[in-house]
Amino acid sequence: MVGPPNKRQKREEYKKSQQGGLATGSGTEQQIKLPKKKFYRQRAHANPFSDHALAYPASPAEMDWTRHFPAFVRNASQSQSQSQTQSEIGTPRPPMTRDVEIADIGCGFGGLLVALAPLFPETLMLAGMELRIQVTNYVIDRIAALRAQNSGAQNQNSGLYQNISVIRTNSMKFLPNYFTRGQLAKIFLCFPDPHFKQRKHKARIVSAQLNAEYAYVTRPGGLVYTITDVEELHGWMTRHFDGEEAGEGRELWERVAQEELERDPCVRIMSEETEESKKVTRNGGRKFVAVFRRKEDPEWPG
Repeated sequence: MVGPPNKRQKREEYKKSQQGGLATGSGTEQQIKLPKKKFYRQRAHANPFSDHALAYPASPAEMDWTRHFPAFVRNASQSQSQSQTQSEIGTPRPPMTRDVEIADIGCGFGGLLVALAPLFPETLMLAGMELRIQVTNYVIDRIAALRAQNSGAQNQNSGLYQNISVIRTNSMKFLPNYFTRGQLAKIFLCFPDPHFKQRKHKARIVSAQLNAEYAYVTRPGGLVYTITDVEELHGWMTRHFDGEEAGEGRELWERVAQEELERDPCVRIMSEETEESKKVTRNGGRKFVAVFRRKEDPEWPG
């Protein structure tokens, strides 16, 4: 006697049906539905120190962004116009019309990416970085569905959501493998794992060492956005970016004034549109926001 399908079977059947519908291109905008989170459930946390058998580029020059952002790949005429420049500098340029300029580290279910996509439709591309495999798969399917819903010559928003993507990676280990020095304009650290136990603090996404890496990939004037509902973690992140914790960092970061945050639409979006921020709002919790600007590199002493 065959019993009802278990959760794994239901999940696999659901994903096959989703992929089949998107691959054939059948269905109208109303028929193409967003993925359901219940089929992508996973543990809330992943150990950043474990070996997750991740594939990552040896350097930013080896990173292939074309499969993430096909709408921003140079066409044949653009590539030909670049041939003389390439021969002059002696190294091939990546076949992209733009570089990735925003990173959402620990992007979760992709709410921030989806909300930011219309805000920066052309000038910036967004890359979500997530370690949990099922969560990453959900964001991949979510972006594919949103692109399909907004495709077609008669759709005025046919280019919408072409500027966002997600990567399964460990940013605590491999961030400089993806981005060159000064490449990013914005980094988002939204509701990171608080790791309450003191012996787990080394796994927090903010530290003196990691902040130096953020400074390396962020251009002068670029911003790091942080938000959490844990006041102790907010203090931890603020102290480390201010350089109070380890005596380092004052040369790299300065805190953005509250008046400027009130004018920044990114602050509103990360405070209201992400899945975690909505949950905090439903539960009546508090949200602690701090944004830090990358300083100009100090001159070396003569």
